[in-house]
Amino acid sequence: MITNHFQIIFMVSILRPITALPMAPGNTVNLLGTSPEKDDGKILQRAKRGWMWNQFFLLEEYTGNDNQYVGKLHSNMDRGEGNVKYILTGDGVGSLFLIDENSGDIHATKRLDREERAIYTLHAKVVDKRTNKTLEADTEFNIKIHDINDNEPKFSKDIYFASVPEMSDVGTSVIQVTATDADDQTYGNSAKLVYSILQGQPYFSVDSDNGTIRTALPNMDRETKENYQVVIQAKDMAGQMGGLSGTTTVSITLSDENDSPPRFANHTFRLSTLESAEVGAAIGRIKANDADVGRNAEMQYSIVDRDGQDIFTIITDQNTQEGIIRVKKQLDYERKKTFSFKVEVTNTYLDPRFMYSPNPPFKDDAMVRVTIEDVDEPPVFSRNPYIIEVHEDTAAGSFVGVVSAKDLDADNNPVKYSIDRHTDLERLFNIDSVNGTITTLKALDREMSKWHNISVVATEISNPRQTTRVPVFIRVLDVNDNAPEFAMYYETFVCENVKSGQLIQTISAVDTDEPLVGHKFVFSMSFSNPNFTIIDNEDNTARIITRRGGFSQREMNTYLLPVVISDNDYPIQSSTSTLTVNVCACDSRGNVQSCNTEALLSAGLSTGALVAILLCVIILLSKYHYQSHSLKSSVLLLCYSFVLFLSSSNFFN
Repeated sequence: MITNHFQIIFMVSILRPITALPMAPGNTVNLLGTSPEKDDGKILQRAKRGWMWNQFFLLEEYTGNDNQYVGKLHSNMDRGEGNVKYILTGDGVGSLFLIDENSGDIHATKRLDREERAIYTLHAKVVDKRTNKTLEADTEFNIKIHDINDNEPKFSKDIYFASVPEMSDVGTSVIQVTATDADDQTYGNSAKLVYSILQGQPYFSVDSDNGTIRTALPNMDRETKENYQVVIQAKDMAGQMGGLSGTTTVSITLSDENDSPPRFANHTFRLSTLESAEVGAAIGRIKANDADVGRNAEMQYSIVDRDGQDIFTIITDQNTQEGIIRVKKQLDYERKKTFSFKVEVTNTYLDPRFMYSPNPPFKDDAMVRVTIEDVDEPPVFSRNPYIIEVHEDTAAGSFVGVVSAKDLDADNNPVKYSIDRHTDLERLFNIDSVNGTITTLKALDREMSKWHNISVVATEISNPRQTTRVPVFIRVLDVNDNAPEFAMYYETFVCENVKSGQLIQTISAVDTDEPLVGHKFVFSMSFSNPNFTIIDNEDNTARIITRRGGFSQREMNTYLLPVVISDNDYPIQSSTSTLTVNVCACDSRGNVQSCNTEALLSAGLSTGALVAILLCVIILLSKYHYQSHSLKSSVLLLCYSFVLFLSSSNFFN
């Protein structure tokens, strides 16, 4: 270190203070002396009061063996007689700074560092040694430490981390790194820094003034190189030789941009699946590669060909970015054994800057071939369900219909047929196990059941586990095998004072058959009756009209009127229903006052009469079981008339 000694003389005057100038070492100049004035040829001396001083300057980092000389204090009160004492107070006095109380010389006892402290403020005064009287009042002055270049530039971090998008333009700012220098910014070039790049070229550059790092090459591709280590140097002394320097490392990562399109490594994929694969089942995966990462590498797949769109669908596995092909429609080996279709892949998120360069188009495609494998499947019926119609009253063993099933597998195994008896508990039907012909086991009655729903099972003979069932709905068609009869039980009466031609009852009929054109009933009397007649209204009703007046309970209190009811279907069915007419006493308005029906029933139908009726019914059912309904009705009417006759004759009393 070069040491410069500046002697500063402080002189005391009784007049005004003036500023002293620094003096070079070895030179002694009376900075505060006398100025001669002439007065009548005499030289007069004018005393000037005050300390004459200048700021002391001291170089830091003194390396000499002796104490470093700072400067000298002197007062004009000091005439060299040894009566003056110099006193120094303030920062570092006694430890850093010493003063010779006789001569006023100041020395620094230690090496000073400007970066620790740049200015020291001290106070000086002059006293008389004998009386300790103050000769010069306390005066403040500074010792300023002059800087030397003893501090190298320092960065705040040993390593910095930064990122810049790949494919950035040349000159794109990456990061700014700055160093600090503890040397004096205002003195010389000790703290004047210049930045340069030691490692990282030609990819990056640094601004020499402010430390901003920028890209230096175009089209820097992350997929080619992702990480760079850049070493930056900061050198003081404006970068001149001999300046001190410091370095730091900047780790720069190229962040991903969606500049790489997805690509299939293999443009043909071969998959296979069983024809029994369920709808929605995954049959395989295909994979495209994208050199980008994260969101920029997300892909979506789509089936382009119609042949594939109808049968399959494809979705993206978000974890692996694979395309998962799923079954969309039930497969059938017997119909189609192979499928070929094109799959296209694109990025989910596209960057318009890279869609058309450098590798258009920004998508890729591949062919997928799916082979369907055969599975032993159960037989398939030609129809599902079957609806068959058969007429009622068909004899047992009659033909009903035919079902047919076939094994569609390549082996075409024969099948056998059976009826699930849980669906035919009455065992009304049978099926031929070989040809599937359904026949009746019993006669069918539509009035008992209009439909029969059975299940037919087809089973492969060589593999009984392969079975298929089909519903067979058998509709029983109507045959006109039932005669019409009264729609209800009629309680009919006739007044004793009734007149001829008066309506006493309107009747209607019902028929359990269902003709296609609807019911048409015809009403008539089985034989001419002198008391009553019947008039057909031709609307499936009829009127009962009196043919005379003057009925009397005493003569006959009950009349049995046989009515013949016929339908118009083929073959025509008819029946005779008996209408019981009771004779009652009525007022002039025709309101019933009394009838003898209760007496007739209590007196006439005694226990014996009821037994006779029961025996007659039993004989009728046993003897005329297969006769027509009308014949049975006629016989029953005769039985009832006979019993009434016996009752009126007191036969059972």
